[in-house]
Amino acid sequence: MQFSAPEILDFFITVAQFLLGLSFLVAIHEFGHMLTAKWFGMRVEKYAIGFPPKIIGKQIGETEYMIGAVPLGGFVKISGMVDESLDTNALNEPPKPYEFRAKPAWQRLIVMLGGVIVNVLAGIIIFILLLYFNGERYLLADDAKYGIVATEVGKQIGLKDGDKIVKVNGKAVKEFDEINNPDILLGSNKITYTINRDGNLLDIVPPANLLDEITKKNEPIAVERSPFAIIGVKKESAIKAGLKTGDKIVQVAGQPVQYYHEFQKALQSNVGKVINVVVKRDNQDVTLQVPVNKKGQLGIEVKSLLNYNTRQYSLAESIPLGTQKAFNVIVLNIKGFAKIFRGEIKASNAVSGPIGIASLFGGSWVMFWSLVGMLSMVLAFMNLLPIPALDGGHVMFLTYEMVTGQKPSDKFLENAQKVGMVLLLGLMVYAFGNDIYKLFT
Repeated sequence: MQFSAPEILDFFITVAQFLLGLSFLVAIHEFGHMLTAKWFGMRVEKYAIGFPPKIIGKQIGETEYMIGAVPLGGFVKISGMVDESLDTNALNEPPKPYEFRAKPAWQRLIVMLGGVIVNVLAGIIIFILLLYFNGERYLLADDAKYGIVATEVGKQIGLKDGDKIVKVNGKAVKEFDEINNPDILLGSNKITYTINRDGNLLDIVPPANLLDEITKKNEPIAVERSPFAIIGVKKESAIKAGLKTGDKIVQVAGQPVQYYHEFQKALQSNVGKVINVVVKRDNQDVTLQVPVNKKGQLGIEVKSLLNYNTRQYSLAESIPLGTQKAFNVIVLNIKGFAKIFRGEIKASNAVSGPIGIASLFGGSWVMFWSLVGMLSMVLAFMNLLPIPALDGGHVMFLTYEMVTGQKPSDKFLENAQKVGMVLLLGLMVYAFGNDIYKLFT
């Protein structure tokens, strides 16, 4: 299998964005632990982004700052703490004043919450700034006048191209995105879509496994059906073929096209071929021979002709709304976990590892920061799960100590850490395997 230069470039951009985003999240999370530990006079031996072997490191004071070769996490080594390093030699000696175990339980609790707190703050700040600088793009339901394009999931539940979804659970749809609202999908056991099909109103009640199918195929039930126009010709092959800005494509390889999804479908059927493309130019039909690359593209930039709007927010408006959006990520994760435990979503469809997460990157920098903000909140939530080896496991034991006044023994904490690491390694193997399975199915 051969890959073109643009495909290779896209791959490296995706990988670079993923590693940059992950490194940023790990760096701030571990910084939260380190900052609070140093604040309370604990000795921090190492601050690492990535896991060993070490690529580069520098000793500054009592702390070695290092970058590891395995860029899938990081850690902070605090003296006198039973952590993933399982370095317990010092625990055989009496506690020293600068050690984690020598400090009051409330200080140790704040240190363990430090990473989560910083991730939450980072997520909130990112969502606030995205709203302040970019606003919110939306499409009024009335402006989606050509109806929907039903995805595979949408067709399974009875939707058709051109349908107009006018109500969800009896509530009128004001903005198009409401039809794929995750709050509704995760919050309702039964969903009813009221559609306008050729002037007739119909109710469609999807099966109970709708959310599982959406998660499995990673697609919404529908997207807007949109006419389009060429606003730029980017590739040399398209320029040589004679395509021009302002052309309106009306036929591709003998197939009439009016909407963007029809255009995409025609190109995907002719990958790697040179095809006839008919464009409307100055009220004349012009036939051009244009090559389709291996990604099913002509090398042009197009624009939807639907009337999208953008809400702009002041900083005062962005702060509460951005905070709400950030915490809504955690709420949706909690609802998602609940549906997994109830068997409404298969874990194999919902769980993604590094490969699945990396595939989300590679878009614009606005999309990059949106993903980073979302993942920062997810990382905070996941780290608070009461599993030994995660921050939540330490918080659980420290809370027990503060409530009962009895501290678990160092041996118990060591064994709990081992159990937690086995669980986490098992989950990572499962997530990796699940990602690889999805790649080939």
